[in-house]
Amino acid sequence: MAAHPPVIVHPPSASGARRVTVHGQIVGVAHGRGEVAALLRAAGFAPGPDQAVELDRPGLIEWRGGDLDTWG
Repeated sequence: MAAHPPVIVHPPSASGARRVTVHGQIVGVAHGRGEVAALLRAAGFAPGPDQAVELDRPGLIEWRGGDLDTWG
C-alpha cells in the first residue's frame, strides 16, 4: 500500500471550506489556498515564517475532491 503525503486537503464542504490534516491530525479549515499555506507554515512546512509553501508538490500535499483551485 502506498503511503499518503503528510498533508491532506479534504474535499470542499457545502460552504466551500476544506479541512486540512497533517499526519492525520486536523490543523484547521481553509477557505482558499492562502489559508492552506498559512496552516502549513504554522505546522512547520516552510523554511521560515515568510517563506512560500509549495501547494502543488505531490510528495507533500494530496488534494482530494479537486485541486488547489477547487473551493466549492
